[in-house]
Amino acid sequence: MSVSPDVVERRGTGGGTELGPPWRVIVLNDDHNTFEGVARSLAAVIPGVDYAKGMAFANRIHKAGQAIVWTGHQELAELYHEQLSERGLTMAPLEQA
Repeated sequence: MSVSPDVVERRGTGGGTELGPPWRVIVLNDDHNTFEGVARSLAAVIPGVDYAKGMAFANRIHKAGQAIVWTGHQELAELYHEQLSERGLTMAPLEQA
């Protein structure tokens, strides 16, 4: 079996890319959003989050006071942060990982 010279191994660089380090979208606990409302908002905005995962995040937010709900490129982080804020969630400022 021969190895193709076109195959290049990719190595992890700690989450950053040529576009810079990833950004974190963090939802804070508050006393005006329900668990169900948080779960629905997260499911509607964050890719890969369904209602069940949204409920798991809601529980984490309630118990820990906050949760990182998404990490990635700055532009998408800004978009998700804005959309969650528009849905009434209490957001921490965006931060770099």
